[in-house]
Amino acid sequence: MTDQASLPPTTTAQEDLIHAGQRAVNILWETTQSKIALYVIIGSMVVDGLTILVSVYTGHELTAAVGLALGFVNSLATGVTSFYFSRTNHSAIGGVGPKVMSTYEGR
Repeated sequence: MTDQASLPPTTTAQEDLIHAGQRAVNILWETTQSKIALYVIIGSMVVDGLTILVSVYTGHELTAAVGLALGFVNSLATGVTSFYFSRTNHSAIGGVGPKVMSTYEGR
């Protein structure tokens, strides 16, 4: 570790408050999105599982309408999950703005 003095701040106290508020909203929004994605996946798995159990229990084969409905539920779950993971950028933690650039040196 090197002994290096901190640079003087280049933002005002008001800008710091604004950025702190933006970080708080960002954390809330990211948490909400992750919960929505999780609930959609769990919900679609429950719907699929219950449909299969009811089909087996009653001895009836699934109809085309049930198959279409399950396809819609599974497409919805895939869309929500794909969108969540495609927009989540863990390599840019901290939002927009200047980042310290470093080179990868391997393990």
